[in-house]
Amino acid sequence: MLQNSIRLHPDDNVEIALRDLAAGDLLADSGVPLAGPVARGHKIAAIPIGRGESVRRYGQIIGGATGDIAAGEHVHVHNLGMADLSPDHAFCSEAKPLPPLAEHHEFQGFHRANGRVGTRNYLGVLTSVNCSGSVARFIAEAAEKTDWFAGFDNIDGIVPIVHGTGCGMSANNEGYAALFRTLGGYARNPNFGGILLVGLGCEVMQVPEMVGREQLRPDGNFRYMTIQQTGGTRRTVETGVAMLREMAAQANAVRRQPAPASELVIALQCGGSDGYSGITANPALGYASDLLVRCGGTTILSETPEIYGAEHLLTRRAMTPETGRKLVERIEWWKDYTARNKGEMNNNPTPGNKKGGLTTILEKSLGAVAKGGTAPLAGVYEFAEPLTTRGFVFMDSPGYDPCSVTGQIASGANLVAFTTGRGSVSGYKPTPCVKLATNSDMYGRMSEDMDINCGDVLDEGVSIKDKGREIFDMFLRVASGEKTKSEALGFGGAEFVPWQIGAVM
Repeated sequence: MLQNSIRLHPDDNVEIALRDLAAGDLLADSGVPLAGPVARGHKIAAIPIGRGESVRRYGQIIGGATGDIAAGEHVHVHNLGMADLSPDHAFCSEAKPLPPLAEHHEFQGFHRANGRVGTRNYLGVLTSVNCSGSVARFIAEAAEKTDWFAGFDNIDGIVPIVHGTGCGMSANNEGYAALFRTLGGYARNPNFGGILLVGLGCEVMQVPEMVGREQLRPDGNFRYMTIQQTGGTRRTVETGVAMLREMAAQANAVRRQPAPASELVIALQCGGSDGYSGITANPALGYASDLLVRCGGTTILSETPEIYGAEHLLTRRAMTPETGRKLVERIEWWKDYTARNKGEMNNNPTPGNKKGGLTTILEKSLGAVAKGGTAPLAGVYEFAEPLTTRGFVFMDSPGYDPCSVTGQIASGANLVAFTTGRGSVSGYKPTPCVKLATNSDMYGRMSEDMDINCGDVLDEGVSIKDKGREIFDMFLRVASGEKTKSEALGFGGAEFVPWQIGAVM
């Protein structure tokens, strides 16, 4: 039978409920009786905790008691608040290279002209501005209905990449730079076999600027136009369909071939987290991340507000002091950003996170960082910035999942791994998304959306190592063409969300 609770670290003064508990139930480690009912995933005081004293989970401070807490009492938003932290960043003190894997791993992927390898072969209709979004959808829908497209069996589909910005913005600030990087990054993502760029014509994010500043497609399978110059909606749709037909012929000629696992770039994500996230799915994903890094591959941790309070665990793993300092600079930027927008870093966790047992952002962050395993931190990048290093890296982004994943795909991710405890549903074309459930109850209710159940780590005693290996093996299968649950359901058409920074004018 599953035990009542678990203490995650010898220094912790709380235990975590592993099932719904009733008053009088005894905590497994301390033997303390519960003062009242506590839901699974929530915290219970293992010893008396005085007002102002630190509450510890994972051996780390997750907040301070806002009042006296008796042993056996539920610890949550009613008696736990934020704590003032002065973390010791100890740059590079725990940066230990991981040994290469002895065995060779590979997948079947699409080799691109720039040397990168895709896990999917889509055509994209990329928009420079919201004003061309509907026309991009019209083009994709019209092309997919043609007889000629039905004959291209090696193309996964046509993705209209539409968004809500591109105009009403400054052309000389960090918001413009972030959007420019995002659009360019999608055009270059190896999961696209060709890109058609469609603008309106008069927007701030000018198509000629995008085309002229850098090479968007080294393979030449790239076209562009504006609606105003082409002659309106109908003519643009007709022209776009004709362009896609030419591009489809070239994209369809690229076939899957063997590629080493080192060509995988995996976005590490969590959403709808709960009290189990940092115990099951996140550390299991961290083990899988380490396996890929040991193969020479790359994993991207993101969501800067969701490492707040745990950043010292990453700075200590930084390979250079400059890398560690860059991460701290991004944390300081976020403190200023939230303050000037009348927010605070502890606005996160969400109501769903709290219902699942998470109380403060410090607690959520400590669980979220577990997705990054133990590999050294090889680099820190801005949102949607192209990656220049392999290994475990960090990309600055909001904690809002669709926006964060958008940046990771723009940086080059060809696969997404997404842990969830509450049951997030989403997909991210052109990049397949593997969903990892943190608990068996949610997996049982939402098995049509979840790819792997990590709840058996607690329910059946499956080791983090074995679960991590299961996740890693699925990465290779999905990279080779196996569909994820979100792909089978058709997700991915609404989750392109560039980060809008700055004033909308």
